[in-house]
Amino acid sequence: MSEIERQVRGWWARLLAWLRGGDASRRAKSALQDVRTSDAGRKAETALRDLREGEAGRKAEAALRDLRDGEAGRKAKEAIRDLRDSEAVGKAKDAARDALRDLREGEAGRKAKAALRDLRGEPRDSTSSRDKP
Repeated sequence: MSEIERQVRGWWARLLAWLRGGDASRRAKSALQDVRTSDAGRKAETALRDLREGEAGRKAEAALRDLRDGEAGRKAKEAIRDLRDSEAVGKAKDAARDALRDLREGEAGRKAKAALRDLRGEPRDSTSSRDKP
């Protein structure tokens, strides 16, 4: 068996072990179950259920449904679509793309990379391929 096959088999075994759940996973599941069955957990579940099923919850759901399906929601979706497709957004995307390219390839980008290397304490090497565009 080649080295690559051994590595792949090892990764596969670790992945399966992780998916099946190791000791940490069992402890987390146990802790979650403890929280759910605790007095505070039961009270929180009851409060959420009451909120969801109560008058205030029903009114909130109805208001969201009206907003989503109503005229205001339709207009908001249309406005967002128009904005997304607008010339201004296209120009902003182009400008951002150009700025990133300039930063990556330009003098400012090289200076920023050098400053980061200085902050990390890495030695400066003028022949380094990282400094070249």
